[in-house]
Amino acid sequence: MRGFFCALFAGILCLESIGGFCRQGYVSEGIREQATHLFNETAEKEAGQLQEDLHLYAQAAVLLDADSGRVLYGKNEETPMAMASTTKIMTCILVLENAKVEEEVSISAYAATMPKVKLYVKKGEHYTVRELLFSLMLESHNDAAAALAEDIGGKLLGETKEASEHTTEESKAALHRFAQAMNEKAVEIGCEDTWFITPNGLDATETLTLPDGSILEKEHHTTAKDLACILRYCIRESSQRDLFREITRTQEYCFTENGRSFQCHNHNAFLQMMDGAFTGKTGFTNKAGYCYVGALERDGKCMIVALLACGWPNHKTYKWSDSRELFGYGLENFVYRKFGEEEFSGREQYLMPIPVTEAQDEELTGEVQLAVELDPEAEGAEGLLMRADEKVEILYRKEKELKAPVKEGTTVGEICYLVDGEIWRRERLYAAWTVEAVDLSWCGRQILKRFLVAFP
Repeated sequence: MRGFFCALFAGILCLESIGGFCRQGYVSEGIREQATHLFNETAEKEAGQLQEDLHLYAQAAVLLDADSGRVLYGKNEETPMAMASTTKIMTCILVLENAKVEEEVSISAYAATMPKVKLYVKKGEHYTVRELLFSLMLESHNDAAAALAEDIGGKLLGETKEASEHTTEESKAALHRFAQAMNEKAVEIGCEDTWFITPNGLDATETLTLPDGSILEKEHHTTAKDLACILRYCIRESSQRDLFREITRTQEYCFTENGRSFQCHNHNAFLQMMDGAFTGKTGFTNKAGYCYVGALERDGKCMIVALLACGWPNHKTYKWSDSRELFGYGLENFVYRKFGEEEFSGREQYLMPIPVTEAQDEELTGEVQLAVELDPEAEGAEGLLMRADEKVEILYRKEKELKAPVKEGTTVGEICYLVDGEIWRRERLYAAWTVEAVDLSWCGRQILKRFLVAFP
């Protein structure tokens, strides 16, 4: 008789569970947002803790963590300004991504007319991409920039003839197409206020007609932050980063072409001024003033400096002073901290199982304890360069209770690590296995199983 009553109890429990589903009309594939609980761990930064006030000559400057892209120090870093020949880092990386360094480039009449500083190429001559890239990045030759951009721009337009056969209008069309590619890449990188018109950084303005018929005047410009982000892409993210590094850290490059010999000397003097400096590009126009973007790697840190309008003649060395100041500030005041090593009081509770109701359960309790696991593929940075006074803020949420069914891998919570109000890492918490819901089929099996036990 005891077995009979157990079977009867199972049937009643199953019918009650099914009735509950019918009454609520409840179907669940994921997480109920109303069950989410949010906790805030660690206090906010103390009021008044601001970045150190550095004495800089540049009108706009930024110190960027090359690993995370975080701004460590900024001065008017989002103000749009002319950037002169620092433009050529974008020209260089686009050429590397769209051509082989052994390929030959023919010279058009238009490319040969570029103003100083120049290699003095002549119409009809041929150079390799490698030779022109060293001319571009070491000596900052404007004609080398035009020749490379015209070659790539022509290919992007689907042309098959050599640039030496171009008319002036065809040359300008190819250069315009290359500028479009520069702007497309800037958007891809995440630049928020950058516009390229020339491949060499010469000051320029263009008129655009918008879809609504209105006219927009655009200048060749960037911001200190965007410029640093472009260099970060060149040295960290591009498939051609190794070649970019090789070219920009070379001190001397000599070659012979078209019966002439050439010697290129690297004008990035900062490579010899500070231990760990390994890449960079200078620039100057009357409008932009002296500009510089460069990177340094030391003590497990990789940082980027970008300077715009850093003095005019006779203050050519201001950019080196500012670079030392910013890199020194970064080396002395920032240490790398891993988010995985940060502790918070609720971690143990966070990893506890979650009760799942209306679930298939051999004990007929209608509830199971579902184990949870942290996804090893977290989103975001593993850690950050941080000042000693900066705090990591940890926000975490977790479902208090779930209703079956719950699929294995369903997100049931997350941990967010914030610094200065910005989320830098997310760790997802997911269901370790699938929990099925009570249904008629399962109820029937449970009743039958218990009757068979009661009446063998």
